[in-house]
Amino acid sequence: MAGYKIDRISEDIKRELISIMRDVKDPRVSGKLLSVVKVDVSNDLSYAKVYVSSLQGVESALEAVKGLKSAAGFIRGRLGSALHLRKTPELKFVADDSIEKGMELFDKLKGIETGNED
Repeated sequence: MAGYKIDRISEDIKRELISIMRDVKDPRVSGKLLSVVKVDVSNDLSYAKVYVSSLQGVESALEAVKGLKSAAGFIRGRLGSALHLRKTPELKFVADDSIEKGMELFDKLKGIETGNED
């Protein structure tokens, strides 16, 4: 039963982080097309690893992670007030390139599709 609670809290954190990231005024974060790919929460709910990806590529995601790390206090405070958890997890942001890899795969599949039509 504990797994369901962790999964539910992970999804809640992910949903709230997406809305909170819109309010971050750091230029490293605000001008980017960012996506929260996944949130891993520890079993005791004290740590959360947030995987962030950008449509502009890995370099953009790495820069956004630096901005998110500097705004971690603001984000954690807003997250705590939105979720009403007993203990708000400490956030660790990690750059992820899954969107970029997905776009490459999509382009390859599209190339195969157009090759079959000829």
